[in-house]
Amino acid sequence: MLFTDRTDAGRQLAGALGHLLPRDPVVLGLPRGGVPVAFEVAHALRAPLDVIVVRKLGVPYHPELGFGAIGEGGVRVISDEIVRHAGVREEDLESVERAESAELLRRAGAYREGRPRLPLTGRTVVVVDDGIATGATARAACRVVRAQGAAHVVLAVPVASPDAVARLRDDVDEVVCLSTPSLFSAVGEWYRDFSQTSDEEVVTLLARSPAGRAQTGGAPAAEEVEVDAGGVVLAGDLVLPAGTGAVVVFAHGSGSSRHSPRNRSVATALNGAGLGTLLLDLLTPGEEVDRANVFDIGLLAGRLADATHWLRRRAAVPVGSFGASTGAAAALRAAAATDSGVGAVVSRGGRPDLAGADLSGVRAPTLLIVGGDDTTVIDLNRQAQAALHCENRLDIIPGATHLFEEPGALDRVAELAQEWFTRHLMPGDGRG
Repeated sequence: MLFTDRTDAGRQLAGALGHLLPRDPVVLGLPRGGVPVAFEVAHALRAPLDVIVVRKLGVPYHPELGFGAIGEGGVRVISDEIVRHAGVREEDLESVERAESAELLRRAGAYREGRPRLPLTGRTVVVVDDGIATGATARAACRVVRAQGAAHVVLAVPVASPDAVARLRDDVDEVVCLSTPSLFSAVGEWYRDFSQTSDEEVVTLLARSPAGRAQTGGAPAAEEVEVDAGGVVLAGDLVLPAGTGAVVVFAHGSGSSRHSPRNRSVATALNGAGLGTLLLDLLTPGEEVDRANVFDIGLLAGRLADATHWLRRRAAVPVGSFGASTGAAAALRAAAATDSGVGAVVSRGGRPDLAGADLSGVRAPTLLIVGGDDTTVIDLNRQAQAALHCENRLDIIPGATHLFEEPGALDRVAELAQEWFTRHLMPGDGRG
């Protein structure tokens, strides 16, 4: 079984966990990659979402080889066999554990942003990761959960090594795993997109969960909507903060979806600034199977234009477009239409060059944001900028790569987008 990305894996995994709905479960994601999967599970089970923070203990001269793991509450799982075979000395073990303990505490505090851990006493707890290779980290997480008072522990993963699943059954009450391929070498080989999940994405997903919103007073819950785009029904998540003065529609890039953690992170920042957001799938699940559709900029632009008109009727406020990767080309092509109704455009790591001759017809103020280490895309954005005949700006974020996974990079994208949309869509608002 091959998953498109962690969002796809989470949605499929949630389908196998429906029997837990009457138990009123708590869902815990293993940072970082397990949290996007857990977010989808929590959404389907209408359950609160939290993290369960554990740290792998790596052999000093071969850190990718783990000899154990530690978790919150002082739980530690050590493989005596690996310690013995790798020749790990006692002083090395203590040094690694001391450093990882400090990092564990730092991450737990950063992810929750001051929120307390969710109480687990007497609860059914679902521990979720994006996959399991050796199982040491999952074992530590499940033991931590048990030590914190959970009455029923479920380990849920999309894919795992058959041997690891067999070993873990003694540590939990239930294991739910969608795929246990016999030829298993790494979790990432079972995903088309296994790009790194950033700390910022983890924080954003936790804040967007019902428990996170309740404790922080954050963004309002998203309303699931259906958008009619030329007779095709598209799924979307609409957030309209009270008194919103403008809305931004998101066009994701190839291989992504409206559940993209990066776009959701930016959307949350915009919501905090009083801007509404519409995260939208421009293709139906059936259409996504044909990869040619993902790069059909004309088709995507037409869908985005229809969604913009739908949004203007629904919200009756100015509308902007935020495009990532190929979605940026769709946003610019849609904005070039004389009746587009688009008041501003922001491109994140975009391919505006794919909009071709339509660039010259764009009249909406356009901000192009590119990572400083994304050299090929920088050149493409400079060429596209030269073809624009509207107010425009190219901002390069130093040290950032194409997906803006570096610490603080995505936060900077959100700040720039917020300032651009606020200035051009709500000029009299006084924010930003």
